[in-house]
Amino acid sequence: MKADIILLKYGEISLKGLNRPMFERQLISNVAKALAPLGKFSVRKSQSTIYVEPLEDSADTELAVERLSKVFGIVNICPAVKCEKTIESIEKTTLECLSQMDIKGKTFKVESKREDKQFPMNSPQICRHMGGVILKNTDGLSVDVHNPDILVQIEIRKEAYIFTQKVSGAGGMPIGTAGRATLLLSGGIDSPVAGWMIAKRGVRLEAVHFHSHPYTSDRAKEKVIDLARIMSAYTGEIRLHVVPFTEIQLDIIEKCPKNYLTIIMRRLMMRIAEKISVQNGSSALITGESIGQVASQTMESLVVTDNAVNMPVFRPCIGMDKEEIVTISKKIDTYETSILPFEDCCTIFVPKHPKTKPSVAEIEEAEKLLTDPEGMMAKAIEDEELVIIK
Repeated sequence: MKADIILLKYGEISLKGLNRPMFERQLISNVAKALAPLGKFSVRKSQSTIYVEPLEDSADTELAVERLSKVFGIVNICPAVKCEKTIESIEKTTLECLSQMDIKGKTFKVESKREDKQFPMNSPQICRHMGGVILKNTDGLSVDVHNPDILVQIEIRKEAYIFTQKVSGAGGMPIGTAGRATLLLSGGIDSPVAGWMIAKRGVRLEAVHFHSHPYTSDRAKEKVIDLARIMSAYTGEIRLHVVPFTEIQLDIIEKCPKNYLTIIMRRLMMRIAEKISVQNGSSALITGESIGQVASQTMESLVVTDNAVNMPVFRPCIGMDKEEIVTISKKIDTYETSILPFEDCCTIFVPKHPKTKPSVAEIEEAEKLLTDPEGMMAKAIEDEELVIIK
């Protein structure tokens, strides 16, 4: 039986105090935006559950479940069938649902939740009664209360709801409840994962990508736009600032000691990203760095990089190894795009022997050799290309 309503369960929001309604309102808004391209849906809340109900036949509930699985703040998605709040109607609807499933040789269990305490049976009684009804009226099903193949769930609220499917949601907190931060988005595996992890805590994302034309191609830029588009299924709108970095990069290569190139480049990127963040209301920067992964990510290098900015820098991947990061990138569908063989500005001019234990003093001294870093950064920001991804 095709679902005629979707029940959305949330977890962490339920622990909020007096500001809980704010989180719920934001989640409802995010759900409505995610569903808007799929047709007309009613989205309402009652008793710590959000009800999503199609208002027209063309509204695609199956695609709705897929989209809702990427909305942060939702723990479980339950496509359900509603019926009258009588035991006769519940019996009939449950058996109709099972009749459309492959049940031969499978096991089942009934779980019940009775929000309406006026209903004549309590939850254990409903489970026992419906277990008997199912056994009596179906062939090929047997009971397994520990590890059933089919979990029949019945919720008694203003109406009765029956469902046998529970899809895991993205969890976390609703986007828009925890401020804004700016992600330094490269074309690699790590930075999209870092952005996703911070967005999962309710943070809206701005993004900055550094493009070194002609040393990096338009294909490389398109790859990053594609990554942002994939991420936007979870994060909502992303404003991607594509910043020309060639002039700055060439000046660093010409003027500074070769073993300092990467760390100085990273510091200027952070300073540009900080300036863009201030202009756009972000409160922090996000990078995909992990301790020891490459020479520019040693403890000493990270300290020197952070010294370039006053804004907090979030590094959610900091203690993860590469396989852990890859696992998440595959989960969120960015991996296949991230490994496309298009260069980025962080990899085209890599020194043979990069400094792994720099000090702030020596790097600041090397930066004095640059022609006009403040002027070049201002020009790069002025010449940026803004791509709005929804």
